[in-house]
Amino acid sequence: MKVVVIGGTGLIGSNVVKILGEQGHEVVVGSPSSGINTVTGEGLAAALAGAQVVIDVANSPSFEDKAVMEFFETSGRNLLAAEAAAGVKHHVALSVVGTERMLASGYFRGKMAQENLIKAFSIPYTIVRATQFFEFAGAMAKTATKGETVHVPPAMMQPIAAADVSAALAKIALAEPLNGMVEVAGPEAIRQNEFIRQYLSATGDTRTVITDPKAFYFGTALNDRSLTPGDKPLYGPTHFKDWLNRFLATV
Repeated sequence: MKVVVIGGTGLIGSNVVKILGEQGHEVVVGSPSSGINTVTGEGLAAALAGAQVVIDVANSPSFEDKAVMEFFETSGRNLLAAEAAAGVKHHVALSVVGTERMLASGYFRGKMAQENLIKAFSIPYTIVRATQFFEFAGAMAKTATKGETVHVPPAMMQPIAAADVSAALAKIALAEPLNGMVEVAGPEAIRQNEFIRQYLSATGDTRTVITDPKAFYFGTALNDRSLTPGDKPLYGPTHFKDWLNRFLATV
């Protein structure tokens, strides 16, 4: 089967490419560096010729509100139109758990616009919403840092290993389209302040975590439902402590 992975050089995309390639599928890595650009349309027609499945894990290079919206709308329209012309049978897109609850954020408004484009188009699809990746812990701490303290809300979350998200995407892409949404999450829930505290402690970071119910997550207020999945997500097998041990072995 020919599968095109848009965003195929990134954290998730490169893993998906590896998994599908090892299974014997013809995998095309879609990224500007490989001459495939969903914003300009460059290389799309040639890349999609003969493809049965497209997996879109591309992300906006800018998190500024206007730029994010323009990226997801332009990229989404160009990609879906090219897929329709090529006869693609399954469009799989990676999104975020809680998107509809986080619309105060320009980034999540962009993701919602992307989801709506997919739903309105004619191509059979599956939207995969994932919780925050374990790999995001460092960036989350950085954005919440004030001096030597990290101000983090105690909101509940259920983070997941990026490798588990990639495995789920690869499996879902080869299955029948759901024409709907599925959530993927880690095996256990944890409060965000404790998540960051464990990460900093394990990595020997001396910053102090301050539990602050009024602290924002990338500019958005949280509650216990904001970032947690519904009743029946797909669960990744990797526990945070096990991921931390493997992460520390590589640094």
